[in-house]
Amino acid sequence: MAMVASFVNQLISLYIFVIFASVVLSWLISFNVVNRNNQFVDMVWRFTTAATEPLLRPIRNVLPNLGGIDISPIILLFAINALQVGLNTYVFAPALTRGL
Repeated sequence: MAMVASFVNQLISLYIFVIFASVVLSWLISFNVVNRNNQFVDMVWRFTTAATEPLLRPIRNVLPNLGGIDISPIILLFAINALQVGLNTYVFAPALTRGL
């Protein structure tokens, strides 16, 4: 069970990294620091967008318009962190203390 807990925690950490990469890349594209015409930048942008949009879109639909400020990644990070704490506290910790 310790391997499963470690694997799930690593997946969650990787997804958090992808969210941060998506946010930073969107800022860099918005301020013309990097150009989406670059093949590598476009590839990374398409990957991060495809990985994060399915979870960000429902949050954006619920939030009111804040005038160009998108706080949906922050809310998603809080939700993922709550999920990780809940899994570690209520699923993995009892199983590890029983020796499974």
